[in-house]
Amino acid sequence: MISPAISSGTRVLEIAHVLFIDIVAYSRMPIEEQEQTLCRLQEAVRATSDFKRAQSADELVCLPTGDGMALVFFHDVEAPARCALELNRALAAELAVRVRMGVHSGPVYRVEDINANRNVTGAGINVAQRIMDCGDADHILLSKAVADILIQLSAWRPSLHDLGEIEVKHGAKVHIYNRCTDAIGNSELPQKLRPRAPRPTRAHFRRPWPPLPTSAKMCNVCRNPA
Repeated sequence: MISPAISSGTRVLEIAHVLFIDIVAYSRMPIEEQEQTLCRLQEAVRATSDFKRAQSADELVCLPTGDGMALVFFHDVEAPARCALELNRALAAELAVRVRMGVHSGPVYRVEDINANRNVTGAGINVAQRIMDCGDADHILLSKAVADILIQLSAWRPSLHDLGEIEVKHGAKVHIYNRCTDAIGNSELPQKLRPRAPRPTRAHFRRPWPPLPTSAKMCNVCRNPA
């Protein structure tokens, strides 16, 4: 049963700070390896300082996504970015657990899912997923909404790299930043942002006619070998 605080008539639009995490190549793993990898990721996430702090203060909603999770923080814009850094360090030596992460701050409603568990819905979490989808293994990508705030802080400014806009699902565009240093994250340009090679034209597939032997006699009418 949905509580009065989150019923359709009294829901409050809030700004959430979302960390979306995805295990790279999860679908290509054997089933038993998927389970082990997801369990290890969950352990690493639970061990982060911001996860513990937000959970104890009841300022966190955790959403499983099958091949990862979304951590929805409230009241602390830095929390998902700090959590991403701590998680990146914790998994750096574990080649079996490669993740990509996206961070965004945006509007959400708190709701209950079909099992009456706490959930959130809204652009805040959708955009976070789109940001994450742009990355490759070890990328920590942030939306411009988050970067514009963090870049005001001297601790964050040197490691935030503007990657510009990219078109995502349904033709929408997102402006993303890459959080990386020599020791943290992935400094490579994400594959989705790299220029695509031009598609071959029909001329590339046209087979040239082999040259005629010099001794061949040619028909004066059709210029074909006699």
